[in-house]
Amino acid sequence: MRQHVNPLSKNFFEIDPIPPLNQVFENPKLPLHLDIGCASGDFLFELSLKNKNWNYIGIEIREKLVLNANLKMKSRENKNLYFSFGNANNIFNQSNNKSIINFITSISFNFPDPWFKKKHHKRRVIQPKFINLLSNSMKKGSLIFIKTDVRELFDHMEFTIAENIKLKKVPYQDVDFCESFNPNRIQTNREKYVILNQLKIYESIYKKI
Repeated sequence: MRQHVNPLSKNFFEIDPIPPLNQVFENPKLPLHLDIGCASGDFLFELSLKNKNWNYIGIEIREKLVLNANLKMKSRENKNLYFSFGNANNIFNQSNNKSIINFITSISFNFPDPWFKKKHHKRRVIQPKFINLLSNSMKKGSLIFIKTDVRELFDHMEFTIAENIKLKKVPYQDVDFCESFNPNRIQTNREKYVILNQLKIYESIYKKI
């Protein structure tokens, strides 16, 4: 059962800045991928070990999961991985963190919380203001990946991103996955569950133009 956390809570307005990339990664010049809603970090742990040609930042709003992920970091040799706790919208609204967006090569939103009730749609992670912030700072050619098993949420995410004139939907066949943040097509825990239960996955890719 997913633990629900209200992202609009006042608790998430106090932000710990993400350190400069040269203090976080062994090689800060590698392409940078941001995974928003990284949960316990299992997906990123596997990715960062199997694809050492990229750096990864995972952001998660459930503090306990980030604390556990950072404990795992102490016993592993992940020189290209960093976890940050908080509401991604607030984290990148802070001036100290905005510059990091300039270095991002791609971003993934994997199976975000759908917040089914209409009155809670404002709690969804993909909001026009956040997408505008990302699109204004991301370098041209950088990609945004969205994936969910909830059709109504997928339509919401697609509509919100498509409204931004700086982002263009990209056909899957036009993306070189061998050069992407996930060349081995590693699956998140949720994706494995969805496939096991033969549920449909909805996904799209957008490019900064």
